[in-house]
Amino acid sequence: MRTMPCVTLILVFLTTFALSTPVRADQYRVGTWKTAQTIQPFFYKEFLRQGDTVTVSPFTNPADQKTALLAGSLDMTGTTLAHAIQSAVMGQPVVVVAALCNKCSALVVRQDGPVQQMADLRGKKIGTVPGTMHEILLRETLSRNGLAPDKDVTLVRVDFFDMGTALAQGAIDAFLSGEPFPSLAVAQGYGRILAHPYFDESVGTINAAMLVTRELVDHHPETVQQLVNAHARSTELLNRDRNRWLREAETFGTPRVVLEQAAANIELAWRMDAEFVRQAKNLGERMQALGVIDRQPDYDRLFDLRFVAQAGQEARP
Repeated sequence: MRTMPCVTLILVFLTTFALSTPVRADQYRVGTWKTAQTIQPFFYKEFLRQGDTVTVSPFTNPADQKTALLAGSLDMTGTTLAHAIQSAVMGQPVVVVAALCNKCSALVVRQDGPVQQMADLRGKKIGTVPGTMHEILLRETLSRNGLAPDKDVTLVRVDFFDMGTALAQGAIDAFLSGEPFPSLAVAQGYGRILAHPYFDESVGTINAAMLVTRELVDHHPETVQQLVNAHARSTELLNRDRNRWLREAETFGTPRVVLEQAAANIELAWRMDAEFVRQAKNLGERMQALGVIDRQPDYDRLFDLRFVAQAGQEARP
């Protein structure tokens, strides 16, 4: 009886071992906010490889999310583009790998107040949170309408969660915030949308993005790609299925009637291109002009478009 050659035996053993050994499952950790415009990470699990898992941690501000990312507690997290730019200026090793949402902001005034147009804000008190994307948009809006932010109006520091109450009680005359607070003010009858702070020729409608560390990009690009792929597919799913998007967002505590109104001012996103980066650079220039940062970051290192480009290729039929 002939014996099986040694090479054949080795091949049989390796094949049997490969078939009987499960593929290693990856565990991903992602941070985001519990809002309709930052909801995509809660759907990543539907688009990861079989056996992979994802833990989504909700935060209330971008600084805490970024701190957790740099501490190694997260693999990827959402952040505002303004905060990403600030972080890069401070020398922190962060990389923007996908868009998260566009639009989402509004300037709100009292429903029964005297402000009917931008000029009427002169001498009024406006709620804002210093150093945020919304403060930059507010200052840009005021400047474009001939109002000096620190001379013609009074900027009052008010937490985003308290702006509605402050407006309703007359402590401030207006606020610029992100959804759902503007739509909530309208739905509850005490607020009215005066303007949306979008400027196509400069900052456009960019708002927030997904952030990873430089180490992850350099040493584990496959992990970044898996997460960006899941982000892209989750975004496309929710853009196709509005009812599922708003139904899930409602579980975060915002009434459906408010979400229906806010949805018109929200754009879920994942794609980035040269125009996106150009608008981010314009944002950085405005931040420096306002004294939020003292220099510009290296945008070629801050933005890495390879992963969204690959996600777009893989999404093609």
